Amino acid sequence: MAFLYNIGIQAYHLAIQLAAPFNEKAALLCKGRKEVWKKAAGIQRGEGRLVWFHAASLGEFEQGRPVIEALKAAEPATQILLTFFSPSGYEIRKNYTGADYILYLPGDTRRNAVRLIEKFRPDAAVFIKYEFWFHYLNELNKRNIPVYLISAIFRPNQPFFKSWGKLHRRMLGCFKELFVQDGQSVELLKSIGIKNVRLTGDTRFDRVKQIAENAKQIVKVEQFCDGRPAIVCGSTWPPDEEILLEYINCHPDGYKWIIVPHEIGENHIKAILDKCRKKVVRYTSENIDLADKEVLIIDCIGLLSSIYRYGKIAYIGGGFGVGIHNTLEAAVYGIPVIFGPKYQKFNEAVSLIREGGAFSISNGAELSEILDSLIQHPAIAVTAGQKALEYVNSQLGATAVISKALSTTI
Repeated sequence: MAFLYNIGIQAYHLAIQLAAPFNEKAALLCKGRKEVWKKAAGIQRGEGRLVWFHAASLGEFEQGRPVIEALKAAEPATQILLTFFSPSGYEIRKNYTGADYILYLPGDTRRNAVRLIEKFRPDAAVFIKYEFWFHYLNELNKRNIPVYLISAIFRPNQPFFKSWGKLHRRMLGCFKELFVQDGQSVELLKSIGIKNVRLTGDTRFDRVKQIAENAKQIVKVEQFCDGRPAIVCGSTWPPDEEILLEYINCHPDGYKWIIVPHEIGENHIKAILDKCRKKVVRYTSENIDLADKEVLIIDCIGLLSSIYRYGKIAYIGGGFGVGIHNTLEAAVYGIPVIFGPKYQKFNEAVSLIREGGAFSISNGAELSEILDSLIQHPAIAVTAGQKALEYVNSQLGATAVISKALSTTI
C-alpha cells in the first residue's frame, strides 16, 4: 500500500505541473513548492519550544487559529511553524503574525518529511481536520514527536473504515490524541480500535464568535446600505449567481443586495455586472453615490466575515458544487442562512436546518419561495436568525478544551 501511495503522490505532483500553465492555483502551488526550500534555507530556527501546525487551506487554518492564538497567549516564548497545502490558504495568510514561520508543505515524500522535521525540530505537531500525510506522520512518529489531530470529523465512507484502508489506519495510529467534532466520529474510530479520541466539538464556533466580536466597520458598505435592510450573498459561484440574479432582477426594490463571489477574477466580476439589471456597483469603484445603488459586488478579499454583520438574511454559496462554504460566519450574527443542496457533509449546516436557523434550496423556484417568505414576513426571519445564533452559542468552548489538553501534554 505504501508503494501505491507513493505512486499516487508522484502522479498528483505531475498532474499539478501539467495543469500549471492553464490553472492559476496549480501554478501558485508549483511555484510555492519549488521555492519552499529556498525560503526555509533563509530561516534560522530560534531556541526553545516549537509547535508545528498544518492546515490544508484557509478554512482549516481558521479552525486551528483559535488554538494557535490561545497557545501563544499562554506561552509567548513558544514558536509556531505554520504550513499550508493549498495556495488559497498560504497566499492569504503568508503574513499572519501569529506564526513565526509560514511555508507551503513540501510534497509528501520521505525525503521531504525528514528534511522539514530536521530543519525545524518540532516538539509537537498539530494537524487540522482532514490532513493525513503518510511520510510526515511516519517520520514524526519515529522521532517520538507527539502529533495531534484537531476539529476532526470522520464518516463511514472514508478509507480508514474500508477493508483496503490499512495504510490510512496506520496513519491514525501516529496520533497521540484525536480531538473530534461529533459522537459518530468517536464510535467509528472505536470500531477500528482507535481509542485515544476525545469529543471536543469544532473550534470554528469559537473562531466565528471571535471574528464577530471584532468585526470591522466597513464604511463603504454602510454608505451603500444607507439604513435599508441587506441580503448578503457570500462565497458565491456561477450556479448560485445565476439563480440569485434571476431573483434580484425580477423583484422590486426594498432590500439592498451584497454579492461576494468566491472567485474575484476580472472576467467573473464583469460577467456578474453584465447580468445584473439593477443599479449595480463594484466595491472598488471610486467617487460613486453608493446609496443610490441596489446591488454591491465585492471585488476584493478579506471583507466577507465582517460584511455579514450588515445583513438581515444570508445566502451561502457552493451548494451547487462540491459543497457549501462557511455558514457559521453568517449565523453568528443572528441572521437566517440559505444555501444549496450539497450540505450533508457539513454537520453545522445539518444542525442549523434542524434547529430552524437555515434553509436549503435546490433551484431558483425554491430560492424565491424562501426569500419571499423571509422578506414579506420579517418576524419569520428574526425567529430563524435567533435560532441560528442560539445554535452557534451552544457549540462554543472547543478551543479551551483543546488548548488545555495540549498545554498539559505537549
